[in-house]
Amino acid sequence: MTEVAAVHPEPRTAPDFEQEALKHVWIHSAEWIRLAEERGFRVFERAYGSTLVDVYGREFIDGLSGLWVVNAGHGRKEIAEAMAEQASKLAYVSSANHTTVPTVRLAHELALRLPGDLNRVFFCSGGSEAVESAIKIAKQVQAMRGFPKRYKIIARRGSYHGMTYGAMSLTQSRNEKFFGPFMYGVYYVPSPNRYRNDFGLEGEEGDLMCANYVEQEILYQDPETVAAVIGEPISTSNGVHVPSPKYWQRLREICDKYGVLLIMDEVINGFGRTGKLFAAEHFGVVPDLMTMAKGITSGYAPMGAVAVRDSVFQIFQEQKEVPLGHLLTFGGHAVAAAAALKNLEIFEREGLVQQSAEKGAYLLERLKELLRHPTVGDVRGLGLMCGIELVKSKATKEKWPRNSAFIKALERRMNEKGLLTRVWEIVHVAPPLVVTYEELDRIVTIIDEALTETENEFASEIAE
Repeated sequence: MTEVAAVHPEPRTAPDFEQEALKHVWIHSAEWIRLAEERGFRVFERAYGSTLVDVYGREFIDGLSGLWVVNAGHGRKEIAEAMAEQASKLAYVSSANHTTVPTVRLAHELALRLPGDLNRVFFCSGGSEAVESAIKIAKQVQAMRGFPKRYKIIARRGSYHGMTYGAMSLTQSRNEKFFGPFMYGVYYVPSPNRYRNDFGLEGEEGDLMCANYVEQEILYQDPETVAAVIGEPISTSNGVHVPSPKYWQRLREICDKYGVLLIMDEVINGFGRTGKLFAAEHFGVVPDLMTMAKGITSGYAPMGAVAVRDSVFQIFQEQKEVPLGHLLTFGGHAVAAAAALKNLEIFEREGLVQQSAEKGAYLLERLKELLRHPTVGDVRGLGLMCGIELVKSKATKEKWPRNSAFIKALERRMNEKGLLTRVWEIVHVAPPLVVTYEELDRIVTIIDEALTETENEFASEIAE
């Protein structure tokens, strides 16, 4: 342990912050070689609207809203003030047996806005915790209903549901090498994909085949052993494929038929991202459980939640002596709840959900102009949640490997031109809902220019 410096040290330069970050901060998903040798990270100092400003004073458009989080935009002083006011009155009480005024208010406001009879809210600290909580609720409810063998969870190929152990067990991209074996009883089914449908079908027909496959898997596993089916309404990790409403309606029918609980994971989709407050509204379906996080506070405080239908909570009202075998220290934190309440107020005052629908339609049309590029195979999305699929060949739909030199060069050029977003085999475009039309045009221009320059560099690897 080194000698402790003053709590308020001397002013630091931008390179000082970078060096201290390399020395002490574990940046979660970055490769060390990119951090240390390529400076594949930035230290940010402030932000406003859709703009991030680093310690050098360089400005970037936040093309991913952090990680689909900052829906109401950066620099909202009134959210900060609401948090400070609540912290000065009451910051924390135990979530095991008590709650707080802002937490009660938030649960009430959410119940008014959630689809159908999703009326009971279990609060937690983020999306992974929300999924963990939903899994445990589903399994306990099935056992309390008299079905103790219903422990299996059916998820979808290409899914992402978080990085805590249970949530990672549902995530197909989980790292078997380092973390296996995972939670027992997880099985995967095809996910809607109109660009590369697993059954060679097109449009709604392909979506429905994916839904019917869920029924086949339930029958194969034995319905008496299946607790729940989980999926994002629109899966971002699987490429932002927007299914037909009939897909989700068919899943609802299948789950009802076999007594299986349906979990919709709205951690990314929720709070205006798709042009509705919740993506489930696009499909006319009410799930049994709905997870949410990210946009619930627009990133101003960590918070997540699971909402359940009256029919799910009913078993706890009938068996009053049996509590949920689950709790989280910071669930329903008073300051986070205050942030969420102010966030909802801003959403409604400024019509951010409608803004997402209108700006998203504009963005999608602008992005479709990029289909003229030889490496752009498809463009799709809903609201301010769009994806550009990159290919080596439009004829074969061959993907660029996620860690290929082409992908890395494209991401570097986009960053240098002032746009930060996720560039894998999919370029994700999901700016804050307050993004301006001028910024949307700038996003498209940057991607266009970066694609042209990168395609020229790698021309020999691109099929005509």
